[in-house]
Amino acid sequence: MREKIFLVLANLFWAGNYLFGKYVIAEISPLWLTFIRWSVAFLFLLPISYFLERPRYGEIMKQFWLPLSITGILGIIGYNLLLYGALEYTSPMNAAIVNALNPAVIVILSYFLLKERMTFVNVVGFILSLVGVLFILTNGHLQWIFQTSYNRGDLMMLIAGVVWALYSIIGKKLAVPPITATTCSVFFSVILLLPFLLLQPFPLAGLSGKEWIGISYICLFPSVFSFLFWNLSVKKVGPSYAGIYLNLIAVFTAIITFLLGGKISAPQLIGGAFVLIGVYLATNVRKTEASPAKDASM
Repeated sequence: MREKIFLVLANLFWAGNYLFGKYVIAEISPLWLTFIRWSVAFLFLLPISYFLERPRYGEIMKQFWLPLSITGILGIIGYNLLLYGALEYTSPMNAAIVNALNPAVIVILSYFLLKERMTFVNVVGFILSLVGVLFILTNGHLQWIFQTSYNRGDLMMLIAGVVWALYSIIGKKLAVPPITATTCSVFFSVILLLPFLLLQPFPLAGLSGKEWIGISYICLFPSVFSFLFWNLSVKKVGPSYAGIYLNLIAVFTAIITFLLGGKISAPQLIGGAFVLIGVYLATNVRKTEASPAKDASM
């Protein structure tokens, strides 16, 4: 139950990242926003990981520096540069459409790389949740999805989905406590980004109060809380189980849009119901049937 709550909260905060990211990226490059986001997040993650997991950082860095660097390149640098770069060319809702494909990518890669089982009910649950997302994003006209002309931003989000799936799968197999793993990956990512910052001017001068609020939100909620909740959950339930919840990003994007003055329609409410039902079916089936296989591999 705790893992489900964590997954819901993680995706709620990530939905806000789409909306605030679209606003902030007009003033800050994807490279600088990624660096600022994770530099600030590191200041929170380091003491949290120490007090909760008491890691021996020296031994971890020496033994696992390569996989931690890879997860940093994938989940911290790669995904964020692709996401914020995509938001320069497409809308948050279009980005959410493509992001809805991420669970399928995670399930497929997990099936081939981790030999995780897929059942009929699991597939039905995933399809229901995906249909719900598409129902929301097409305003109840599912045929529009085949008429969409994907631009550069949409293609970047497709690549981001593959990057995120690989990050999740590697994180599942990494023998490092999840908060510590995130902290170390962020550390390597910030170091790797430093030389590239010399190619772009310092962006923070002249930002408005609203833009500072957006940056502050991005640095804390989708960075610290979402990554902690996601990694804790993936470690327990696996990437395929957790991946189904990524469909909730589109639902929360619609809700946040409404709270910020936009409108929420009947198709969005109906689609949200399909997503929640699909998530319930898919995750419960995977938890029940996949647990023995997980225990056998420990």
